[in-house]
Amino acid sequence: MWKPISVSRIFDSLAMVLSGPPALAFAPAISLAAYWIGGERALVVVALTLPLVFAAVSTAHKASNREKDGNGLLPLDRFAAQMETLFAENQRTGHEASCMIVELDGFSECLDPHGNAAGNVMADQFRSRVLSVIRSHDIATGLDQGKIAIGLHAAQNLDLEACIQMSGRIQAAVDEPIMLNGTSVYMSCSIGFCLQSTLLDITFAEWIDAANAALAEAQRNGPATIRAFSSETQRRARVRANLRNEFIAALDSGEIRPWFQPQISTDTGHVTGFEALSRWEHPQKGVLGPPVFLPFAEQADLMERLGQVMRHHAFTAMHQWNRAGVVVPRIGVNFSSEELRDPALIDRLKWELDQNDLTPDRLTVEILETVFSRRPDDVITRNVISMSKLGCCIDLDGFGTGHASIASIKRFDVSRIKIDRSFVAKADRDASQQQLVSAILTMAERLNVETLAEGVETQGEHALMAQLGCDHVQGFGIGKPMPFEKTLDWMAAHQNKLNGMPKIGRQARP
Repeated sequence: MWKPISVSRIFDSLAMVLSGPPALAFAPAISLAAYWIGGERALVVVALTLPLVFAAVSTAHKASNREKDGNGLLPLDRFAAQMETLFAENQRTGHEASCMIVELDGFSECLDPHGNAAGNVMADQFRSRVLSVIRSHDIATGLDQGKIAIGLHAAQNLDLEACIQMSGRIQAAVDEPIMLNGTSVYMSCSIGFCLQSTLLDITFAEWIDAANAALAEAQRNGPATIRAFSSETQRRARVRANLRNEFIAALDSGEIRPWFQPQISTDTGHVTGFEALSRWEHPQKGVLGPPVFLPFAEQADLMERLGQVMRHHAFTAMHQWNRAGVVVPRIGVNFSSEELRDPALIDRLKWELDQNDLTPDRLTVEILETVFSRRPDDVITRNVISMSKLGCCIDLDGFGTGHASIASIKRFDVSRIKIDRSFVAKADRDASQQQLVSAILTMAERLNVETLAEGVETQGEHALMAQLGCDHVQGFGIGKPMPFEKTLDWMAAHQNKLNGMPKIGRQARP
């Protein structure tokens, strides 16, 4: 139920009328009435004071709408109150309004190469550009450093097409480049909006949630995308919410566990390790990969819990391989930045290894290159260095995609760099790809760091990686990720293939 309209809200509504262009239509009538009632003296007084009244009301209205954080953004509680008032008034009048959310694309990724100070500049430019586009009587509030909610006030021509046009003007304003550290950086934004007529009796929280759902759908369809909330959006959002709840339960039920992808030596062909890759074995939807459920884990702050589940299953697999008498030197486990920020990580890791009777050198800690390139905080730095000193192998995953410096490779005592699939693909047929891989391998050799090529899918790619001097290979051409139950049979079949296989020689380095 809507709250009674307060005196301040009545003033806001009256001020909106008196501060807009329609108020000018009343000026001649007021002046004429003053002349009839009070003669020329009254006419002079009204003529002098009326502009001052309009100016004062307009100033007061703008001050109340764009108060007081210096950026033209309302505090969230005042924004929410005005949006609820707007919704209630429009229900009586039949007018249309809209809640719109605008978010910078890839804002956190821009912090990696440019830093937090540059991020503040980007956020300030973003806010000022968005506010320069919306109408003076519209309202806005900040939801995050690169995220703004906008309330588009009622208008006769405010409809789906008008909201799309407004969104396009906002995107055009945001798209203009800015200078960061002497470099031109182009920004883009995604926008989701919800027209009032799409909803029934709701609260502000439900209205902004609907706009957020539209924004999420826009972001899933690529950068610089616009989406409007609809019943279909609502249905898909409900499905995702249900799936998120199922994911939380699946962590405890054992439905989420690692599948294992083999890594082999290019010299001997023998298995040098497995990488543990998370999979959700959903009872109705089948096997789901990380792109489906990792967003749920991040949103629900469950990345640490997911990491613990993955390590438990991975270490159990190592223990069972040992009992079966097969040689798997290492198991690779991915560590998220959230896990690496845990001050208790090292103590927990020691306990987990001890519980499974494993030495630290049997664990390969896989860390995305982007974690190193984000200027990791002291806890991340301390944990990575501690794991290396403990005896764990440190793999720099996705090398070539995150702009990590060579200094970071030495600082964190990286044992091996994993060459990203984007460099390996078709390298046997593309001379430029081959040159890139060769340059990476030369650098690794000078730094005395091992190498592994990811995403090897063909015999040609495998042969080229061996000839260029890459130490290990991994990919569908070697073996697809598989549940633990299939790993023993795969290793037996692979060992049989090695009998009689000719050895691939390496190219001599100059």
